Formats: sequence, structure tokens, C-alpha cells
Amino acid sequence: MVMLPDLEDDPLSGARILVVDDEPGMRHFLVKTLEPLCRGVEAATDARSAEALLAAGQYDVMLLDNIMPGQRGLDWLQDQRDRGGFTDTILITAYADLQTAIDGMRAGATDLLLKPFRSSQVLAALRKCLERSRLQRENSLLRRELETFASGARRSDLIGRSDAISTVRQLLRRVASLNTPVLINGPSGSGKEVAARHLHARSGRGNAPFLSIQCGAIPPEMIEFELFGHGSGAFPGAHAAREGLLAQASGGTVFLDDITNLAPAAQTALLRVMEDGVIRPIGTGRAVQLDLRFIAATTTPLREAVDAGRFREDLMFRLGVVDVAMPPLKDRGTDVLDLATLFHDEMSASMGLPQVEMTAAARTALLRHDWPGNIRELRNFTERALIFGRWPVEILGKPSGAGDIAPLDETEKREILRALEALNGNRSEAARRLGISRKTIDRKCTAWGL
Repeated sequence: MVMLPDLEDDPLSGARILVVDDEPGMRHFLVKTLEPLCRGVEAATDARSAEALLAAGQYDVMLLDNIMPGQRGLDWLQDQRDRGGFTDTILITAYADLQTAIDGMRAGATDLLLKPFRSSQVLAALRKCLERSRLQRENSLLRRELETFASGARRSDLIGRSDAISTVRQLLRRVASLNTPVLINGPSGSGKEVAARHLHARSGRGNAPFLSIQCGAIPPEMIEFELFGHGSGAFPGAHAAREGLLAQASGGTVFLDDITNLAPAAQTALLRVMEDGVIRPIGTGRAVQLDLRFIAATTTPLREAVDAGRFREDLMFRLGVVDVAMPPLKDRGTDVLDLATLFHDEMSASMGLPQVEMTAAARTALLRHDWPGNIRELRNFTERALIFGRWPVEILGKPSGAGDIAPLDETEKREILRALEALNGNRSEAARRLGISRKTIDRKCTAWGL
């Protein structure tokens, strides 16, 4: 009798298993053992039927019998590896000789299971295999993130209380549980990747991988190999098959930053993946079924890229089912103070530098500045403040002279903040010079978060 595990995070609960064995009794035993515990279990009687199932769907682990009619399991597995197959495989064998073990490892088997075995042994082998695979993919994605790490980008919470960012959070909450593609647009440095991570963390995929791909950072001639993987000999120097980034992130979320920089051939392949969930590793001639959610980001409107002939119109329609507009920092009001405080506290701890008091004049200057570099500029400014031990408000420049007439409330706010900055936060003197009451300035400052 198979005992159901008490742990809710049992790796078997989300796994799809393929059993390949020509013996009806063994197939029946394995299927009946695994079905109550796994997300899905399918069985094949020989290599040919197994190949058809692999072409139609994705499996986390394959239990493969070595001795079968027509072709040995080892020989077929080696052929699958040569053609770009990456399904983790446990080889079932009745012979415990050293040569079988060596041949199995060379063919790509992750473990060997010796007949006869008990149900507890096959379950232990599967859990070990699934956990090993999870750690390998997680480490691979983490190494890649460290190599392309952008400071602060790994945050998964949108910070701020402004109406602009609250609207974004509300929209992301509405689509979090769906698999619908999401397009995030906004100026550089406005927090598009943080918004993507915010959405991922609140979806049903929150415990699965989040893969961030900077489309402009991968050479155009290599991006298809990186995304979809390749077989041995697919290009000069490809001495072994390699699993692509999309396959490593299966079950999770893929974030494609600067999507307009994606090469034309990769755009075509991406559209196919989004339509049918299938990737085709380069040089293998095989299809691999994946389960992914796509989030894309752009600083350039996709319609402009389409009109310029740089982007596929059908891919634009597929990506733009839900369009999220990230506001520039200058439109987020007192969020700039919340973000500056957050960055200040985090970097003070990580850099081992003493905290710097944010004076009234500094807060005023932060609110007055337009932040053309958005959150990235604010973070760099905060880091400079910690290094030099003061908030260098002088580098923010003077208030820009606008060519257009600003609304009265904006003009009032700008002038009050300018006066407070010039007078080092002295509200009484600012009120006297502006010709208004101190009570009015106090009320306005409270509303602005000062």
C-alpha cells in the first residue's frame, strides 16, 4: 500500500511522469503506484510510442526500462539526447553490473533502479530526481540573474501610495490568476521589471521560476539558441546539446525586457511558442511542450516598431492583450520620498555606511525634481548621498522653466517647495515671503507628505 505524504510541497504532486516498459505487469504497478501522488502519469509500451508522447507533451521524469523489443532503452535514450531531448530519466534494469551503470550515465540517465524494487524505492528515486532537477535549474537561473543583475530589479513589491501606482497594482491584481500575456510599457527606469515580478509573485506561478531576459543584451545570432536550446553540432562549437532558457523556466513566468530588440527570426519562434506552447530546439527537429506565462516590456510603443518594420504585427496583438502603463516617477507624487527612504535604508545596511538625515530641504528638492531617469536615477542619487554623507541637492539643478502654462495647483506647489528649499525648510519665513499664512503651508506640506 502506498502511503500519501503529509507534506504539501511533495515534488511528486506537480510532476508529470512517463513510464516506458513493455511488461504489462510492471506498467500497471508503476501507474497505480504513481497516479494518486502525481499530477499526471502516462505509459508507453515501447520506444516508438514513448517518442510520440514526448513530442505531444512535456514530462518531468521518464521511467525507462532498458530491455525492450526492437531497441534497448539505453540506445534510444542516447538517440534522444543527441536530438535535443532533456527529459530527466531513471533507467530500470535487472542487471547491476558496472558497465550498465556507466553506459546509463553516458546516455544521460540521472539514476538507475534495479529490479525487483518496492514502491517506496521508486517514489524515493523520483523525489530525488525531481529535487535534483529543481536545484539545477534554479541554480542555473540564479547564476544568470547574478551575471545580469540590475540593482533593485529583483524586488517583487511595487512601493508607493500614489494614485498612479495604485492603479497599476489594481490592474496587476486583476490579471494575476490568469495566463494571459501582459505588456508593460513605460519610460526607462520606471520599474517595469519590478511590476513583472510583482505580478509573478501574486500568481499561481509564484513558487516557479521567474526568468528575466534582456532581449537587447543577447547577440541576435545567438538569441534563438539561448531561448530554445540546441542539439549537438547545431552551430560551430556546440559539442553537446543544451537546454534552452525557456525550458528551464517551464511552469513559471518569462519576462522579455526591451521586446522590440528581439531578432525577427526569434519573434516568429516566440509567436509560435505563445500560440501552442511548443519550442523546437535548434538542430533537433523535435518539439517540446512547455507551460509558461509571458510578460513583455517596452519603452517604445509597439505600434511604432511595427510601422517601422522592426516588429511583427501579429506578435504585437498577441502580447498586448493586457497593457499596463508604468508612470514616470515625476507623476507619482510623494512616492519619491518612500522610495528614497527604502533605498537609503537598504543601501546603508548593505554598504555599511551611516544613515544620512533627510532634511526638509532635501525632501523638498526630491519632490521638486522631475527625475528624467526615473527610479534608477533616484537610486543612484540616494547611493551618492550615503557615500558623501549628505543629500547633494545641488546636482538636481534648478526648477526647469516650462514652456507651457502649468495648472495653478502645480505652480503653487512648485513655488512653495522652491521657497522651502531655499530657506532650509523654514516654514514661517517661507510663508512670510510668499504672502500666505504659516497654517496654509503646514496644511499643504501635510498633503504632500512633508
